[in-house]
Amino acid sequence: MTATPPLPDAFLRAPIAHRALHDVARGRPENSREAIEAAVAAGYGIEIDLQLSADRRAMVFHDYDLDRLTGETGPLRARDAAALGAITLKGGASGIPTFAEVLELVAGKVPLLVEIKDQDGTLGPAVGILEEAAARDAAGYDGPLAFMAFNPNSVRVLSGFAPGIPRGLVTSSYRAEDWGPIPAARRDRLRGIPDIAASRAAFISHEARDLDRPRVAELRAKGLPILCWTIRSPEQEAQARQVAHNVTFEGYAAAHPG
Repeated sequence: MTATPPLPDAFLRAPIAHRALHDVARGRPENSREAIEAAVAAGYGIEIDLQLSADRRAMVFHDYDLDRLTGETGPLRARDAAALGAITLKGGASGIPTFAEVLELVAGKVPLLVEIKDQDGTLGPAVGILEEAAARDAAGYDGPLAFMAFNPNSVRVLSGFAPGIPRGLVTSSYRAEDWGPIPAARRDRLRGIPDIAASRAAFISHEARDLDRPRVAELRAKGLPILCWTIRSPEQEAQARQVAHNVTFEGYAAAHPG
């Protein structure tokens, strides 16, 4: 069995811009080319999200539906990559990018943290198509790159599709009000972060307001890198850094170390 690659140190230095350095007032919607270019120019790490198109391409987009972020409606997965690329993001000047296009934009200049959005619907085992598409796009990429997902099954299958790329778990307190579609028993199980070994995760990115969870401290003590989401002020960042090695931020200019 191939060893899980460690998370590169670059992910523990510059703060990571959540959904890239987005600011709609400045023409930079979340996960847009404009926001990605701004993050690269500022020297921040970048976090993006991937969803699956109708023609099985990895698209850089957070939501399952188009309604919030574009002038279109309906599920993103019902349209092919070319059609999605022609849909302008609200507040921006460009369409929904493919993962391959974003990899070309970033080109190894800053760390790129890539969240695979759950395609099973309940964080269950029906995964693999998006993970394979993402791994195919990332093959041969030269630069600091890591995949992560809430669904441990996604992280596990990525070990087969992209064995040379670090993989981590996005973890949470799994409150019922935030995770209603997920069965209660599954939420209870995932809350304890039990899948580090089974998924072969090299790091976690944990919910910021739940960083005092004893399991997080236990994993840090064992040497596992701890990232967190989502920080929205310098005060929150200072608090989070008492536990987390680095932060994913939005809505303010996080300070670069040193």
